[in-house]
Amino acid sequence: MVTGVEQSARCPRCRAETRLVLTRPITRETYQETSLEPGVPIDAFLDNIRSAWNVGAMFRTADGLGIRRMHLAGITATPENGHLLKTALGAEFHVAWDYHADGVAAAHSLLRQGLRLWALEQEAGAEPLDRIRREDMTGPTVLVVGNEISGVDPGILELCERVIYLPMHGIKRSLNAAVAFAIAAYEISNLAFRA
Repeated sequence: MVTGVEQSARCPRCRAETRLVLTRPITRETYQETSLEPGVPIDAFLDNIRSAWNVGAMFRTADGLGIRRMHLAGITATPENGHLLKTALGAEFHVAWDYHADGVAAAHSLLRQGLRLWALEQEAGAEPLDRIRREDMTGPTVLVVGNEISGVDPGILELCERVIYLPMHGIKRSLNAAVAFAIAAYEISNLAFRA
């Protein structure tokens, strides 16, 4: 048995007994490290995210992208939540985080610390993500993502320097919160590391 790897006793489709077969050991050295120079620090602010699974996926994305800190607000689950742990897969141990009951007060605090708030939201005046350039990355930036249904709290939106959105091509105007976060965070962090 391999420790640290969750196994299921039966295949969920055919119900046959399963076993894990590794062709090579999984170690940190298995994966190629990137050699990006540190750039503009990026944080994430999760405002009232309903799904603990989404939050866990966001932690995993944050770890992979080198996001410095996760600011969790309102009803957003914290790493004590078992559902979050299922999708974070240990990333919660590698990304710093803090929790704030009042998201608007937390946003004010981040501004006082000199961080810039950029919301991921579809609203009039929002700019498409693909228009963001390296020159826009002039200081520590916080990507704000809001509730899956109601979006970013209007009180927090008012404090945001920029509001960006993901251009969509189908009939749906949005993606799952964790997927949208991953796309936006990936683009912004790549610009930040190159800044």
